[in-house]
Amino acid sequence: MVVGRIGRPHGVRGQVTVEVRTDDPDLRFAPGATLLTEPADRGPLTVADKRWHSGTLLLALAGPDGQVITDREAADALRNTRLLVPLEELPELEDPDSFYDHQLVGLAAVLPDGSPLGEVTAVRHEGTELLVVRRPEGGELLVPFVSAIVPTVDLAGGRLVVDPPEGLLEL
Repeated sequence: MVVGRIGRPHGVRGQVTVEVRTDDPDLRFAPGATLLTEPADRGPLTVADKRWHSGTLLLALAGPDGQVITDREAADALRNTRLLVPLEELPELEDPDSFYDHQLVGLAAVLPDGSPLGEVTAVRHEGTELLVVRRPEGGELLVPFVSAIVPTVDLAGGRLVVDPPEGLLEL
């Protein structure tokens, strides 16, 4: 599961900015944590140091050879690398209305009457979670993942129900 994406370098000593994609960045990016990467040949990476600066997570990372990255050029070579944790390391969610992104991707999206709306292909985190639904006739629909619009998620049945407000399907 993707827990972050490396952005631009910060400073000249090899630190990188990270776009956080996890609810618990303090756990996932704790010093000593090892993260898989996509593309895989850039990792695994180990968190050597972590700090927050003006709301942005900054990491110092050690590469696959165990050496801490200490220059801007090497840090820039990691730009856009996705940081991953194995699914088996994810804790069980206690809230029955909470889901990991990978659980939602691939679900069929249907309207309340059961007619097909499309398939969830991604979850975007932009202030609120947005389900990216690929429409059968082509194109994508962004659906806010809130209970008023997505009242039912049936993981076992492989579907979720979208009860769109007026105008959502026309966007």
